Amino acid sequence: MREYRAIGLMSGTSLDGLDLAYCIFKKSSGGWKYDILCAHTHKYTDKKRERLKNAMHTSGLELVKTDMWFAHMCAEQVKKFIHRHSIDVDFIASHGHTVFHAPGEGYTTQIGSGAYISALTGLPVVSDFRTVDVALGGNGAPLVPVGDELLFSNFDMCLNLGGIANISYKCFTKRVAYDICPANIVLNYFAEKLGKQYDKDGAMAKRGRVNTELLRKLNAWEYYKQHPPKSLGRECIEQAIFPMLTGCKISEYDVMATFTEHIAVQVAKSISDNNGKNIVVTGGGAFNTFLMERVAYHLPDHVKLTIPGELIVKYKEALIFAFLGLLKLRNEVNIFKSVTGAYNDSVGGALYGLHPYL
Repeated sequence: MREYRAIGLMSGTSLDGLDLAYCIFKKSSGGWKYDILCAHTHKYTDKKRERLKNAMHTSGLELVKTDMWFAHMCAEQVKKFIHRHSIDVDFIASHGHTVFHAPGEGYTTQIGSGAYISALTGLPVVSDFRTVDVALGGNGAPLVPVGDELLFSNFDMCLNLGGIANISYKCFTKRVAYDICPANIVLNYFAEKLGKQYDKDGAMAKRGRVNTELLRKLNAWEYYKQHPPKSLGRECIEQAIFPMLTGCKISEYDVMATFTEHIAVQVAKSISDNNGKNIVVTGGGAFNTFLMERVAYHLPDHVKLTIPGELIVKYKEALIFAFLGLLKLRNEVNIFKSVTGAYNDSVGGALYGLHPYL
């Protein structure tokens, strides 16, 4: 049984840092097996976070410079990670960092040049996972559901509470997945206004009071009336959601309490509407005990929410992008049209460097 060794890189919309996960994959007659042997998050400094957050508002030249800067940072972190853990790596799979995502207009952009990362580390790199699907008329997101299908089939639903909350589940013979609502991208923004990088355990939100009028406006957002496949990008959230929140004459604590309730309502609705019973929960929001309490409050008693070990909670997306990179190298489908709305399934990603298995 062949063993595949990869480092998955993930930088999400929550802007907390670059996740690195060293993963082992094996395939047998019973399907795929995986393990995360070691993992690390390179925390972004305030300066790095601001550069990534503002990349969408810069000039074309500055965006190119940021692309190369981010690739250099990824390469340096990979080299340090390999040296620290003394590991043998076949390839790197890098999601990059999303700056633009507007599939309805035919484009998506993730910075962090795979060519640069490969050249600077001396390892093959698979990157640019989303572009092919967008070119095929798809949303280019979410991509994690392929990993949900092949690695986490013991759960009937996979819920990720990251910068954006998304869900994935099997419906008859096909996989369905979509972005539910903004999540930590909003909560982190208001936590920063109160002097913290994030709302630990949901303590700030718990101090506030839910504003029913704001909650009603949030729940009435047009996005929630759309049927899957559908996805959210930062620019869409900044245009539609942030004006509702910043224009409201209430405290940051009340905004966070209201938005936490909003996330809980939308997540519970997605689970209940699709008959979820056994759900694995990952992403930073899984550690937000107040948010998890509110999600559970809105769900029937028979629904089981499982928070796995810390490595899976924190690094599931990095793990799955490593796996998507492996499927690319095996020339196997790693994007489902049923999830993204594309014309057909596809093999997403671009390889830089020599193929490690040829």
